[in-house]
Amino acid sequence: MGVYEVKSLEQYFKVYKRSVREPRKFWSKIAEDFVWYKKWDKVLEYRLEEAEVKWFVNGKLNITKNCIDRHLAKRGDKTAIIFEPNDPDEEAEHITYNDLYNRVCKMANVLRDQGIRKGDRVCIYLPMIPELAVTVLACARIGAIHSVVFAGFSESALAARIQDCECKMVVTSDGGFRGNKTIDLKGIVDGALETCPSIDKVLVVKRTNADIPMKEGRDEWLAPLYEKASTESIAEVMDAEDPLFILYTSGSTGKPKGMLHTTAGYMIYTAYTFKNVFQYEEKDVYWCTADIGWITGHSYILYGPLANGATTVMFEGVPSYPDFGRFWEVVDKHKVTQFYTAPTAIRALAKESTDWVTKYDLSSLKVLGSVGEPINEEAWHWYNDHVGNKKCPIVDTWWQTETGGLMISPIAYATPTKPTYATLPLPGVQPVLMDEKRNEIEGNQVVGSLCIKFPWPSMARTIWGDHRRYKETYFSAFPGKYFTGDGALRDEVGYYRITGRVDDVVIVSGHNLGTAPIEDAINEHPAVAESAIVGFPHDIKGNALYGFIILKETGETRNRENLTREINQYISEHIGPIAKLDKIQFVSGLPKTRSGKIMRRILRKIASKDTANLGDTSTLLNPEVVEDIIENAV
Repeated sequence: MGVYEVKSLEQYFKVYKRSVREPRKFWSKIAEDFVWYKKWDKVLEYRLEEAEVKWFVNGKLNITKNCIDRHLAKRGDKTAIIFEPNDPDEEAEHITYNDLYNRVCKMANVLRDQGIRKGDRVCIYLPMIPELAVTVLACARIGAIHSVVFAGFSESALAARIQDCECKMVVTSDGGFRGNKTIDLKGIVDGALETCPSIDKVLVVKRTNADIPMKEGRDEWLAPLYEKASTESIAEVMDAEDPLFILYTSGSTGKPKGMLHTTAGYMIYTAYTFKNVFQYEEKDVYWCTADIGWITGHSYILYGPLANGATTVMFEGVPSYPDFGRFWEVVDKHKVTQFYTAPTAIRALAKESTDWVTKYDLSSLKVLGSVGEPINEEAWHWYNDHVGNKKCPIVDTWWQTETGGLMISPIAYATPTKPTYATLPLPGVQPVLMDEKRNEIEGNQVVGSLCIKFPWPSMARTIWGDHRRYKETYFSAFPGKYFTGDGALRDEVGYYRITGRVDDVVIVSGHNLGTAPIEDAINEHPAVAESAIVGFPHDIKGNALYGFIILKETGETRNRENLTREINQYISEHIGPIAKLDKIQFVSGLPKTRSGKIMRRILRKIASKDTANLGDTSTLLNPEVVEDIIENAV
């Protein structure tokens, strides 16, 4: 991956100019570093107006040949994955590239023996254990499309994702450990599958040794099948544009969106950005604390690092268990060089005594990273001073499930960092700011809607089964450009700072949560007439959720405390505990326009305690409710 490496700011500008001036040549040169069964006929075909993009047209490859097989001769005995369990007393596992090859081949044969073929969808609902990584890679090896669902989602959220892409199989475990909790994952799967007729098989990994029911003819323990499987598996020949995975993300309208990522462009882009942004070197130990259930885990725990022959850490636990020194204990233990986490975790740890940090040796660290939402200044300084000891650049990365890879970010040791700024676009990324009249805003010190005006290799190709929705969501607001859904500010030197979502998606603890599905869940409660959810600033989570809820008359006399608990229980069951409301206010009405649209802008200001300037409320259908809401705000 030596081509177009960036080691200095001067080099960055040179490489960036080339990537924009001759994008096809640029990506073609990078792609030559990989193993292909057949080279591409054409680097790029696209029509952004129609949301149609193809990279490396007619190229043939397999991503696992590039992430595993090609490293065996030189790096067979090198550690590919360090598995660090939830319980620090349980031994960490070092999986070499040779081990990983054997495990992935065995799992690929298990999947084939169970009837999984190229193009079939496999739902993976597992905790952060080695079997999760192995199953993902085994799917990719045989050409099955993996759909990983974060193991914190509820029955109905899991069912919706299985139904949407008609998965044939679920791979799960008897349970999962998370801090001092044990989660009944198999029970959640059993509940979800009551409404999922497409599922033929459930393979179950033993993790917690819980006593669980197994449905005859459908459920199988993985271990015996795996033991019998051969370690030889020929990687399926995949087209550059064959689907690799579907990953669901919250939309501002009810149904989650199954973002479809394809093979070649995704591989090349994640590999290139990983190598450059984190300045990874051969003997480094890289740790991204995310879950593979999110895009960060797909791109920067598995595919990006493994494509570079890196050593990547997989962590099952949480930052506060058994105590607040856990992250730093792991860094010390494995001599981690690059550490990539979320602002939520940093803020939570910053509230605790710095003794938790200083008792460990963090001198191995070279690069710190932040992901999930813009990092606030206070957290940035704490991270820089106490974890990085003022010697590790912080790469504050901006990107999305839809983009597949990092888009705007400092490159460690090359880009001068600035707290709260994602800084400059990575090579090949062409951001623009747009005004409300759909015009491009030139110059610096400006604010607008953030769009990307030219395709990049790892962009999602569609929403599974709904290309029209894909086109309308991302390519209709500013025709011919990809609209990110975020607003941004460009400062006097051209650095970008993300100012937040411009639609009804709230980022809570780094999770993108659409407000519409949460409102739908609340409205299922028999006492609720209508609800509106907005985000408000929160010291730890970045944002938390505030619910304004109108009750039906029958519900008026009920105990409000019980009602609050019940509503959050509904949300937990329908979406998952991550979407629970921090504040609930029962209101007599919601501020609406004459066409019936809820004025969320006003509710956001009330939730944020910023009521000095609400703007003109006289055009509302019911301006009187605003005073009432302000007076009784929580």
